Amino acid sequence: MSRFDRQPLEDILAAIDAIREHVKRGNLSDGLVFDAVRVRLIEIGEAVKALPTDLVETQPDIPWNQIAQMRDRLAHRYFDTSHAIIAATIERDVPELESAVRQLLDRPGAG
Repeated sequence: MSRFDRQPLEDILAAIDAIREHVKRGNLSDGLVFDAVRVRLIEIGEAVKALPTDLVETQPDIPWNQIAQMRDRLAHRYFDTSHAIIAATIERDVPELESAVRQLLDRPGAG
């Protein structure tokens, strides 16, 4: 895996770490926390869009297209964003994504 391919994966992990830090400061009912988490989810979607198809195909259980689509929804329909969807995403989906990204980075030849 090239350094160019690794960068979006590392960006995803950095955004996940930032999300964890944001929710330590408060819950999603706090507008600043909600906005900060939303922006990091947008960053994750952007990074996913930058990943090569052959790389994401190695993790077929991750809904890569849905992640990219969520980015578009969060970026363009921000007044229509549900707190419940964001909460479910960070509780259920983000840990699965993190695991998949770490597996991709740990693959032989990923160095």
